[in-house]
Amino acid sequence: MAVRTVDFSYLLPTAVIAQQPVEPRDAARLLDTRDMTDHTFRDLADLLAPGDLVVVNKTRVRAARLRGTKSESGGAVEVLLLRNNAGAHWEALIRPGRRIRPGVVLDLGELTATVTAALPNAVFELDLATTDGTSVERTIARVGETPLPPYVREPLTDPEQYQTIFAERVGSAAAPTAGLHFTDGVVRSLAKRGIDVAAVELEVGLDTFRPMTVGQISEHVMHSERYSVSVGAVGAIARTRQSGGRVVAVGTTVVRTLESAFDGREVVPGDGSSDLFITPGYRFRVVDTLVTNFHVPGSTLVVMMAAFMGSEWRSAYAHALARGYRFLSFGDAMLTECNS
Repeated sequence: MAVRTVDFSYLLPTAVIAQQPVEPRDAARLLDTRDMTDHTFRDLADLLAPGDLVVVNKTRVRAARLRGTKSESGGAVEVLLLRNNAGAHWEALIRPGRRIRPGVVLDLGELTATVTAALPNAVFELDLATTDGTSVERTIARVGETPLPPYVREPLTDPEQYQTIFAERVGSAAAPTAGLHFTDGVVRSLAKRGIDVAAVELEVGLDTFRPMTVGQISEHVMHSERYSVSVGAVGAIARTRQSGGRVVAVGTTVVRTLESAFDGREVVPGDGSSDLFITPGYRFRVVDTLVTNFHVPGSTLVVMMAAFMGSEWRSAYAHALARGYRFLSFGDAMLTECNS
């Protein structure tokens, strides 16, 4: 049965799109969809049960937006690095990309980029080098800009506002935003209640920026994203399952990671790559409960919410809009159970 992309849209007033994170972070609102009650994020531990396991994404956002010019024409360009494919080889979005072809050289300040290939989904492959032969990653960190989503129009006072407290290894083009609400105090309250925290890693990439532009969701092709699941995280999940606790994913990136790492019997440790597109009818094997923000209309993330919650996703979003919740990356959050 064909499922239309438009069925996952909803009316999102511009006024409810959060432009800045709340301070402190755990003062964000939290909707418990199980009974449609309103809370703040610092109440999370009280809404979970002893023995539950909270799983977070520990990726760190790269300063992946680079500005410069085309060497030949001098025309302005903006490069958004999506991921490193080993050594000097990168995948990136380039704007404007209409006249970008293999062989084009971009001057990006202390970096030079040579386009080597045009890939599907308007992605380009390029080789990056520094003008002085120093480390490319260190130079990116110094001269690059934090790549905020296009709907965030106000600059941050501190780039660390777009990093979670769990952020470790640099790799993502966007933050796992559900984790932005966590503070050390929230983590301590979870521990006090007997709720452990485990970390996995998924490098957030292209599908955070690319909307669905097809008529049917079956026609949408997901971009592949790298993930890593440690032996420790797998052990924590197994212990939680054995004791009857719930696996609580913090964000859609954790859902994709855990469901991708499941081999039919258990979650398997190691590194992998996922192009998993979770749509209605999907049977969740690992994740029981989800903490997540409110997502862009008609996005793959809303499709995942429909798969996880069933038709109740619309009631939750309508409640949040009616109650003045803040939406998208710097917005508020909800706690929901799997209904599939």
